[in-house]
Amino acid sequence: MSKDDLKKMPVFHSDAEAEAFVDAADLSEYDLSGFKPTHFEFEKKSAQLNMRLPEPLLRAVKAKAKERGIPYTRLIREALEQTVRK
Repeated sequence: MSKDDLKKMPVFHSDAEAEAFVDAADLSEYDLSGFKPTHFEFEKKSAQLNMRLPEPLLRAVKAKAKERGIPYTRLIREALEQTVRK
């Protein structure tokens, strides 16, 4: 089946709608090429960090996060996780 033959994914307005669709649909019939892998955060956030940054650095972090479509605090958390994982 070519990409032109695939159906477009519908827009869902709730998690319940999306779950019902995934449970019933044959996803091989849909164009999933626009989907991007994502990282889900399941661990509860129980500690807090307060830090001062130069304004240009914070603007750059916020711009990069916006580019990726995530909150800037998540981008910072990902950078910290990558640093300690190495």
